[in-house]
Amino acid sequence: MLSIQKKLTNSFYALLSLPATAMGFALSIQISALSWILTTKYHLNIHDVGLVWAAGPIAGILGQVIIGIISDNVWLWKGRRRPFILIGGVLAALMLLALPNIDVISSSMGIEGILGVAIAVALTLDLAINISFNPTRSIIADVTPEGVERTKGYSWMQTVSGTFGVLAYVIGAVWNNYVLIYFGVFLVLALSIVPTFFIDEPRELKKSEDDEGLEKSSSSFSEILNNISPLWGFLIYSVYALTARMLKFEMDNYYVEILCFFITIAFILKALLKTTEGLSKSKAGIIGFKKVLAAHSFTWIGIQTMFVYMFAYVQYKVILPAGLAKADMEFEQGRVVTISFLILNAVGALLPALVLEPITRKIGRVKTHAICISTMALGYAGMIFIGYTPMAIYFMMAVLGIGWAATISLPFAIMSQKVDQAKMGLFMGLFNLAVVLPQLVASFGVGQAVSKAADKNLIFIICAVTLAISAVLWFMVKDDAPETEINTVAAKGH
Repeated sequence: MLSIQKKLTNSFYALLSLPATAMGFALSIQISALSWILTTKYHLNIHDVGLVWAAGPIAGILGQVIIGIISDNVWLWKGRRRPFILIGGVLAALMLLALPNIDVISSSMGIEGILGVAIAVALTLDLAINISFNPTRSIIADVTPEGVERTKGYSWMQTVSGTFGVLAYVIGAVWNNYVLIYFGVFLVLALSIVPTFFIDEPRELKKSEDDEGLEKSSSSFSEILNNISPLWGFLIYSVYALTARMLKFEMDNYYVEILCFFITIAFILKALLKTTEGLSKSKAGIIGFKKVLAAHSFTWIGIQTMFVYMFAYVQYKVILPAGLAKADMEFEQGRVVTISFLILNAVGALLPALVLEPITRKIGRVKTHAICISTMALGYAGMIFIGYTPMAIYFMMAVLGIGWAATISLPFAIMSQKVDQAKMGLFMGLFNLAVVLPQLVASFGVGQAVSKAADKNLIFIICAVTLAISAVLWFMVKDDAPETEINTVAAKGH
């Protein structure tokens, strides 16, 4: 074990963040370039772009849960997370290389349409990211103690990852997305392979004193379903939407969407109103885990809506110089989107370690996160009213970056202290369902509404409403003290 790991120095936190940074960079490329390249080079319509984006969440539903379970119980190449980080990194690099060459791959395989190949590439890319993303986040919990050190680990993860994410958007803005993609191939490969050999993983994962009940519950498929009950409405709608899309079946009403919405609200209220008084730590932790799922899921409906349909919003609503040729107009629209996400990620990179972590020490992780999500909801509302020029969009993106910084750092620290440490991979995978299932809702349900809407302001109306709901739900989540703090207080009491 390196001395920097023993001492938990800042340099170790930076090293620990690099595998997650590799996957974050791949995701940044996907966010920045996927919708752009599918629209401008391959001429897919809005609905088909949403379908391609839906491939990723599908990969995440199975990939992160399965990989999480497996990585909790294997030991290979002197690690339980290391093999999956390495495999995912290599696959992600290969799929990034394939992204600008979808037409070449399609023609070489004798396939006339490129939609199927685009979905296959996007699915494999997201599967690769999902194979690695869970282990890159779980390994932070594996090698850091609960409390301040773990919060610091996830804050550093986002700061380092976010800084490289900013680099991704700088490359796309200054040069172009093709340069970004090819640069990303080499960076993702390097950062996912080299750092993992310098991180010493514990052979045995820590278990809480009263985790026996939790371990029994996590071994049952029915109990796993029960643990994600706040997401059942999202799950039912995702299955319906995927089936309807494959069968080319369309309804001229929103009855299914309304039904799934009420199912979601019912199970979320059930989780929120359940008390934890008198329960063991493991059982109280599961209830707390459900509340986190409920709050986090609504965050991602809004954020994913922005990611997928930002280019469509810019196309329809943003005022650019008149007289540009079509190709130049598309290039400028792509640049606006790239710079927007650059600003979003710049704020997201700076805030976690420099601002949010110190605030969490004073007012707690949950309250800090809830305030940030509230700010993001206000930012989306502001986009509705003033987001018609590039400069106005850039300003609002800086505001949205506050919520983005919190979303990709604090929930991991909050969630990781509510579950069995020996099952971190499993629960990290289940936690990811609060991301991928809402992403499917954004790709299918929101996509259908946006494509039919004459006024594309609907995009940010949906974002504002879902983030406002999420903020309310986060204020209802309890901020647990870590075991180290509890033990310290107990010792002082004696």
